[in-house]
Amino acid sequence: MDAGGEHFIVNGQKTWTTLGQHADMIFCLVRTNREAKKQEGISFLLVDMKAPGVEVRPIITLDGEHEVNEVFFSDVRVPAENLVGEENKGWTCAKYLLTYERTNIAGVGFSVAALEQLKAIAAKQTKNGRPLAEDPAFAARMARVEIDLENMKTTNLRVIAAVAGGGVPGAESSMLKIRDTEIRQEISSLARRAMGPYARPFVAEALQEGYAGAPVGPAWAASAAAKYFNNRKLSIFGGSNEIQKNIISKMILGL
Repeated sequence: MDAGGEHFIVNGQKTWTTLGQHADMIFCLVRTNREAKKQEGISFLLVDMKAPGVEVRPIITLDGEHEVNEVFFSDVRVPAENLVGEENKGWTCAKYLLTYERTNIAGVGFSVAALEQLKAIAAKQTKNGRPLAEDPAFAARMARVEIDLENMKTTNLRVIAAVAGGGVPGAESSMLKIRDTEIRQEISSLARRAMGPYARPFVAEALQEGYAGAPVGPAWAASAAAKYFNNRKLSIFGGSNEIQKNIISKMILGL
């Protein structure tokens, strides 16, 4: 904080800020007490993206899209009134918000829609003259992911019911985040496999509206590789799945 106590002075960098190029504000967890323990001495600030010293640099992902960014802060003056909660107590706010973020990242609805699309693709694609859906190995993987998804839907409803009753997601949000991100990755992997050689050539222009070039395989093949690459991030953001396993161990097993 500056000498007058009216502004926090923020310096640092945040990598992987989703859609930050469109944002007006960003919330940041900043260290305001270097003498405190790791998860203490952190404050929750709201920062104006147009403030002097804020720079947004794009990161182009494997699917060719500008979805994420690096954000740099160089002596950014943030009004003290933009502090959320108490100074040095920002991690308490963050932990509460992260449980909801992880439940949202699970994205059960996305998996349901993706599985339906996968089934449609497997019914149209053929192997040895028969629909891919009838291939024993491929059908077994689809069945396994569908069983996992049905289990996840039940767990998701339990979490929603608990929140509706006044509770908050705890270790359950970490469970949802781990399993459903793995399910979504498996579904996108199966869709890519179902495309066979048509999933290999990635022509970014083919994903744009009004594309007039030669088709790259079936209409649904154009986005197969892009979705597969983009979904690799699911098990990382919101706290990597390895971190979620640590949280579950501590909260449930007491390890």
